[in-house]
Amino acid sequence: MRREDVFVSPQWLAERLGLANRFGLAERLAQPDVVAVDGSWYLPTMLKDGAPRNGRAEYEAGHIQGAVFFDLDAVSDQASDLPHMMPGPVQFSSAMRRLGIADGHTLVVYDGAGLFSAPRVWWMLKSMGARQVFLLDGGLPGWIEAGLPLSDEPVKRAPSHFSARVDASVIADMDSVARALDNGSASVIDARPTPRFEGSVPEPRPGLRAGHMPGARSMPFTDLIEDGRLKSVAALETLFAEKGIDRAAPIITSCGSGVSAVTLALALQLAGARDVRIYDGSWAQWGGAPDKPVATGPA
Repeated sequence: MRREDVFVSPQWLAERLGLANRFGLAERLAQPDVVAVDGSWYLPTMLKDGAPRNGRAEYEAGHIQGAVFFDLDAVSDQASDLPHMMPGPVQFSSAMRRLGIADGHTLVVYDGAGLFSAPRVWWMLKSMGARQVFLLDGGLPGWIEAGLPLSDEPVKRAPSHFSARVDASVIADMDSVARALDNGSASVIDARPTPRFEGSVPEPRPGLRAGHMPGARSMPFTDLIEDGRLKSVAALETLFAEKGIDRAAPIITSCGSGVSAVTLALALQLAGARDVRIYDGSWAQWGGAPDKPVATGPA
């Protein structure tokens, strides 16, 4: 996987949305099948102006023109008590239809943090069969930094047809994670911050034990990002080498609830890893399962 296969620049998106640009090419390059997708979602501990951030409220206050809001909590398995688990294809297709996202659309996903929840939405869309899905390099902060406009106008696209087909090969469940930890068939890498991995601070979600899966390794997703963008491939390769992560072997990534695990998986794939799965339930599932072992301290 190459970086240009994943990220597009704010200028690239602006031109294809028909917005003004310094080259005067917007009108000619405007492509109605290109759709911006705001996938902003935040942890309760993420603050803005001293208050918890709210993805939908921020979207309504200012978004990329024509962007639709992808609600991670709503577009999830509503039968599960775990946060934003991958929904089934019928529910996903229905949600995309309501958003006006069709099979042939080119989708560009962004979030208000730069690079936090957007990779999860990107991964969900790809895992459900969307063929042309990209991430906006720098996210909404990068768009604003480029001097491009925001809109607070409501967006209502015409319903479209989306044929969801789940690619189960990119998803790991708790049993497969437990087997990998037991027999070493895959490395399990945790993207949570080091204090949460080591169990020195409580989990932000009530009822979860602190610590990590015995045998898992720590690779905080924040170490992969600089100024709201994923670090260079060379820098990522160095980080993974320093951690002793074998990118040629199968890997399962985990985090708190399957969000930053995708950022870690993406970084691994850009650095050459080919067999990477996401533990969808992540620590929200493992840490809440009384029959699963938990370790504390450094790995």
